[in-house]
Amino acid sequence: MESGNELFSIYEQVNPVNTNIDLVIKPDSNVTSYSYTIYKDGKLYKDSHLNNNDSSFVSLRETGKYEITVYESIAGKQKETKSGIYNIDKEAPVIETDNLLITMQQGATIDVMGGVKAYDKQDGNLTKKLTSNADELDFTTLGLKKLVYSVTDEAGNTTTKTVNINVTRGTTSSLVAVQSIIIALLVLLSALILYFKKSINIEKRIAKFAIEPVYDKSESLFDKFLKFYYKILKRVRNVISGFVTIKKYSKRYDKYVNIVNRVYKDGLDFIASKIIMAFIFVFIAAFSKTIQYQLLKAYEISLPLLAGFFIPDIVYAYTYRRYCATIENDLLQAIMIMNNAFKSGRSITQAIELVTTELDGPISEQFKKLYMEINLGLSLDDAFKRLQDRIPLEEVSYLTASITILNKTGGNIIKVFTSIEHTLFNKKKLKLELKSLTGSSRVISYMLFGVPILFVAFITILDPTYFVPFFTTTLGIILLLIMITIYTLYIVFVIKIMKVKL
Repeated sequence: MESGNELFSIYEQVNPVNTNIDLVIKPDSNVTSYSYTIYKDGKLYKDSHLNNNDSSFVSLRETGKYEITVYESIAGKQKETKSGIYNIDKEAPVIETDNLLITMQQGATIDVMGGVKAYDKQDGNLTKKLTSNADELDFTTLGLKKLVYSVTDEAGNTTTKTVNINVTRGTTSSLVAVQSIIIALLVLLSALILYFKKSINIEKRIAKFAIEPVYDKSESLFDKFLKFYYKILKRVRNVISGFVTIKKYSKRYDKYVNIVNRVYKDGLDFIASKIIMAFIFVFIAAFSKTIQYQLLKAYEISLPLLAGFFIPDIVYAYTYRRYCATIENDLLQAIMIMNNAFKSGRSITQAIELVTTELDGPISEQFKKLYMEINLGLSLDDAFKRLQDRIPLEEVSYLTASITILNKTGGNIIKVFTSIEHTLFNKKKLKLELKSLTGSSRVISYMLFGVPILFVAFITILDPTYFVPFFTTTLGIILLLIMITIYTLYIVFVIKIMKVKL
């Protein structure tokens, strides 16, 4: 076999080339007839049969791996000869980059090979063979720099790709200053809210001892802010009230009315506040990106949006549980006061009134509602039924059932309430013992809940780009969803194991 001036052995393995390969099949003089077949990438490409021993010209021009088999007839016998592999690669490799325009601050460092990949159909992954002109570029001066990547495959095909790098003036110091101001304002706002809340609590305590002041029509800055907030809340509520799905979803928040927030009328107000909070989170994220001269990406919008919408649920649930826990702790005292009132010969209504004067806090408010409903004409059964609906506690169910039975059938109310008092006392004692015995386990479980979050926060502070692949790549998103699912299941299982029903 020969090509041009070079003589090719039919057994020779040809390395990949990016040019045509011209071959001449020249049989021996004693060959009466012969045929040859050409396979390209394992599939039949060409076959031919000749009844003489004339030379055959073969031209290989397309990209692929070729093998040639020659069948020669000599004196009635057939001789088979196979060639080596002729590899033609005319396709240039491909370079992939995440961004064609990169913005960086003056004097900062950049990983020029980060997010850049190269591959070839014949040679496979060529990322390790990538080269660039990064050493020739000066990133300490302002302006547009052209970063050129280059890669060459084994056949000699070369591909280049240019990425523009815009070097901007450094904003680190100003960014730190702005961030410090924002943090200071947030801390000051939190302090003002706590101070305002403390002032309200003090005012409630001394209100019954103070003379009512002259009404002041002037509004404080905080009152104006609240007024503006409730105005926006009302508009958002009016918009979402037309959606049936949102109305059904808001029903689960009705239990928080007059407990978590006394201004909100129903669950729609809570949903509206969650929507407002979600947009506030997105605004903060957009503001932080704006001062860095960057735009928000899709995941940077969705994460604050979800966080702002669901974080209030944690606050609502915590406040509601704390409210129920306070009532549960004070209910035993209310039962004891009522029992002592019965022993002194007072009626149920008088016993309820005595609880409202002797106790304060949520239990006093609930018994005041109970006392008011009875005075307005509701029967004892209905009034205590409404109390049970407002306070979903097992102890309140005991109290309601006892009052209902005693009201219908009669009986020794002192004996019944003494039994309830002993039952609640023993139950509370058992809960405290159980809490002390499982204290160390609960602390360990809470630490295990927080360690992953603290770890992610710590690594993010050290290297803000460390977890970026989890949000920008398909594999990263899949792994992130798997990790969140496992972490959520872990929390659910631990809570189920640690929860003991009495």
